[in-house]
Amino acid sequence: MNARRTIARIVLYVLLIGFALFFLMPVYVMLVTSLKGLTEVQNTSMWALPRELTLSAYAAAGAKLGRGVFNSLLLTIPATLLSSLIGSLNGYCLSKWKFRGSNTLFTLVLFGMFIPYQSILIPLVGFLQKIGMYNSIAGLVLVHVIYGIPITTLIFRNYYATVPDELIEAGRIDGAGLLGTYWYVFLPISLPSFVVVAIWQFTNIWNEFLFAVTLTNNPSVQPVTVALQNLSGSMISQWNVQMAGALIASLPTLLVYIVLGRYFIGGLMAGSVKG
Repeated sequence: MNARRTIARIVLYVLLIGFALFFLMPVYVMLVTSLKGLTEVQNTSMWALPRELTLSAYAAAGAKLGRGVFNSLLLTIPATLLSSLIGSLNGYCLSKWKFRGSNTLFTLVLFGMFIPYQSILIPLVGFLQKIGMYNSIAGLVLVHVIYGIPITTLIFRNYYATVPDELIEAGRIDGAGLLGTYWYVFLPISLPSFVVVAIWQFTNIWNEFLFAVTLTNNPSVQPVTVALQNLSGSMISQWNVQMAGALIASLPTLLVYIVLGRYFIGGLMAGSVKG
């Protein structure tokens, strides 16, 4: 019996390692290509290690992506924080302060998750032009905050539904009202959900391309995804520079997962069971 378990475990680990290596193959190609010179980049040798290591592709990509990375930070950080805070307040009110029509309102909020970006682009551009926020980072922040409200509300509502109602009663006894109970009771215990929402929103906003390319036409305000697309060139494709740029653009989201990843699954499951 023990021998069978050992063999089964070995087979399982071999399969998992094989799947992991298969999944990481594109990353390997990106990495080795980014470390090659332009003359060495060929389809026939894309799996081969570089004959001579060079960081020239990273220098070229960094020079072209620097402004885009800065713009993405200006966009992603405030949009993530604002959508998380609004979603937390919505989830708190819709889970603990029931009122007539609250379930209908929650359903309507969730409906926003299923509206395709493409279906609202034309009226969205017109609206942002009317309020003077078209072609600006502030306009992109507004759009991503609004589009992030449904999913952040859902996550926080599910989490707060597991919090005992006795905490609200204790807050009322201490004289706390609606916002007081949220600030002193619910907010301090919301770290798991904030981590989940922050990772989700940061990743989606950082990698988003459609709004970025549609709602901006000035390179000085365009996020890194648009700047990365512009690396493709029109005459010659510098694959080493494009691969280096893709790795540079992916670093912030990778760092977020490295720092907060261990809290992600726990926070995601925290609101999955009530009781």
